[in-house]
Amino acid sequence: MEKLKSNIFFKIGVIIFLILILLIPTSMVKDLIDEREDVQTNAIDEVSLKWGSGQTITGPFISIPYDRYVKRFNKKDSINEIVKVKEWAHFLPENLDIRGEIKPEKRYRGIYEVVVYESNLKINGNFNNIIFKQFDIEKANIHFDKASLNFGINDLKGIEKQVSLKWNNKNISFNSGTSTKQIVSSGINALVPLRKDSIVNYEFTTEIDLKGSQYLYFTPVGKTTDVNISSDWNTPSFTGTYLPDERTVSDQGFTSNWNILHLNRNFPQEWTGSKYQIEKSSFGTDLLLPVDNYKKSYRVAKYAILLLVLTYMTFFFVEIMKKVFIHPIQYLLVGIALIVFYTLLLSFSEHIKFNLSYILATVLTLTLISLYTMAILRSKQIGFLIFSILLIMYTFIFTIIQLEDYALLIGSLGMFVILGIVMYFSRKIDWYDIKLGKE
Repeated sequence: MEKLKSNIFFKIGVIIFLILILLIPTSMVKDLIDEREDVQTNAIDEVSLKWGSGQTITGPFISIPYDRYVKRFNKKDSINEIVKVKEWAHFLPENLDIRGEIKPEKRYRGIYEVVVYESNLKINGNFNNIIFKQFDIEKANIHFDKASLNFGINDLKGIEKQVSLKWNNKNISFNSGTSTKQIVSSGINALVPLRKDSIVNYEFTTEIDLKGSQYLYFTPVGKTTDVNISSDWNTPSFTGTYLPDERTVSDQGFTSNWNILHLNRNFPQEWTGSKYQIEKSSFGTDLLLPVDNYKKSYRVAKYAILLLVLTYMTFFFVEIMKKVFIHPIQYLLVGIALIVFYTLLLSFSEHIKFNLSYILATVLTLTLISLYTMAILRSKQIGFLIFSILLIMYTFIFTIIQLEDYALLIGSLGMFVILGIVMYFSRKIDWYDIKLGKE
């Protein structure tokens, strides 16, 4: 045992073994982060279910039913027969203008924050392309009297007030549901009067007070679609198929404007059936919370193996340089302290800001390890040395997670510098003639 105690290669093997063993609780920490993130997601979903989920406004569009006659084989009677099938023709507006204001607020489910909002949307535009010549459908088969104007809305619970439509100076009330589910599965509709004997310009105006959570998106159904959104939320994320042409973000909130042409999207102004999934072209605003603690905690946890290796390397070189002996159990306890750092960081970050959580968890962990080192080696000098080296390493990791775009560059340069320092201080060590704990 005395020979194993002072055998450097045995000690290196033990250190490697301990690092591999400690990867198990490290993976458990990552699972814990995922679990807490799932709890947060469930909390958000629970609030959203009751208040209103993220909303996507698709429309308006006009859907007109018509009859199509097809030849089918009747197996029972063994004859061909003509069958009448109901189909839909869909028409999009010539111009669409949306002006909206979002009023967000934070709600809490336990310790978790959820962003919900109320919005007021003023929508107007016009249709002037309701013709069937391109479809080769006889007028007698078209049911103009059943034409409806539809709005796709994800979650109808979010509608706060009765929605009415002004259609060529005529007021019409909306009904729940869409006349057809070929374009959207949830929404509202209103029967609108159409002239079947001539092309008429139809102007429409409506106002929707809509509640939702997390995001508000729009689908560019107009030949020209102009969307203006403003809010006092100061951390928006503009996302979707299109980014705003103009945007202003400040501490007081944001304003944004999108102007989209029909040439910018991959569907036409009119078609029949369910040929296109137009919601895939949606765009809008995510109301982000300033910090996602779980993603940052997970990023820190990914560097656990690096911290374990560098910490154990520091203790190993202290053994060699200072001619002291550190027992494998003591290595294990230090490793456990490093793992506990991640649970401290995770738990603190659920209650206070992430950066402050990181500093607090770091100070507690390094103080514990440094005091333990002073106790087992009976040297304040070595304890302060360990504290200083670990502080540099934790600061290095903190810098990496703050610089997302340059994380790889800074990390690579940092590792290169660390390797250079290790090579410099170990250049004169005779690895074949080292006895740990011996002068």
